[in-house]
Amino acid sequence: MLIAMSAGQGLEEVTMVAMRGIRRGRAISSVTGVGAIVALAFSLSACGSSAASPTTPPGQAASPTTTILPPASQIATPTPTATPAPTLAPTATALTIPTIPTKSGSVVAWGDDSSGQTDVPKNLANVVQVAAGDEFSVALKADGTVVVWGGDGQETAIPSNVNHVVQISAGSSFAVALESDGTVVGWGDNSDKELDPPATLGKVVQVSAAGGHVLALRSDGTVAAWGSDANGEIDVPAGLANVVQVSAGYDFSAALERDGTVVVWGDKNPTDQASGVTQVPAGLVARSISAGYYHCLAVTTDGKVVAWGANDSEQSTPPAFSLPVSTVVAGGDFSLAVTTDGKVVAWGGNGSGEATVPASVTTALSVDAGGSHALAVVAGS
Repeated sequence: MLIAMSAGQGLEEVTMVAMRGIRRGRAISSVTGVGAIVALAFSLSACGSSAASPTTPPGQAASPTTTILPPASQIATPTPTATPAPTLAPTATALTIPTIPTKSGSVVAWGDDSSGQTDVPKNLANVVQVAAGDEFSVALKADGTVVVWGGDGQETAIPSNVNHVVQISAGSSFAVALESDGTVVGWGDNSDKELDPPATLGKVVQVSAAGGHVLALRSDGTVAAWGSDANGEIDVPAGLANVVQVSAGYDFSAALERDGTVVVWGDKNPTDQASGVTQVPAGLVARSISAGYYHCLAVTTDGKVVAWGANDSEQSTPPAFSLPVSTVVAGGDFSLAVTTDGKVVAWGGNGSGEATVPASVTTALSVDAGGSHALAVVAGS
């Protein structure tokens, strides 16, 4: 997820752009799900069970008897695919590396195009997942290769060892990919060492990038974080475990525990306006989450959407849905949701058309939200 603004937008957008510029001036890069943020579309199983964006942000013990087990497509990636609501399953002891989805399609992009981020390459097909950065876009193809467009050039310099990818995520000016062997590879801006994972990282089953930092979910349910820590976004709470999904926001981080508890940290720079994103709604039991620029989204076990944090553009005021929601993605100051029939619904800021979903997006397999643009994989070639 992350922030991209166009000329002629209002004071809020200009302010967000200025903040981004300040972060870049400090060598801090920004992803969703924004991302992220976001906050999308792989098989993440646990002991034989199927498991289910970009910011400013402690945790409770996981239930020993009941497991909220989201579909793999919603837990293995910040840009999950639209899938039916999950069911309760016995507690699992390990998470596995996701595999590339069998369904692929073409990419539809909309919103800000100031850096060519919505100029989808001609003949791009067989795409299984998308990730939206600040001003660039990433697509993962069914053969495990990655395609990037937009940005200022550094984001398109994909390393030669990025060729067996199972999941992608985009930060402000960098991207990360999860390889099929559980290793993490990144490219683009590295001014905050966002491309330098810790040597003790171990086997990873999901990555999420936003702002200038990265979150990695290990197979044992613990979380690693690296990159910018200007707002405590990589200060993983002590004792955080039994995690099944992570989502990086612009300067905060979120994790979903197996019992449905949501833990948020970061967003503590006193010079920033308080967004309230670290104040998780009481009683929330979620099956998937997505962190945006200064807000966060969650899907409950019955398919409802809960949002909190910044709401200056009503990005935290979800509309009524005709069907249960399977996926949410938080962007800059806008939000996306995918209903169980694959329909994409958007709300919040729309200064560049980012909350106006094209008519061609009818059955979404994967979605993601950047600062002011969005991407979707639609069924087809």
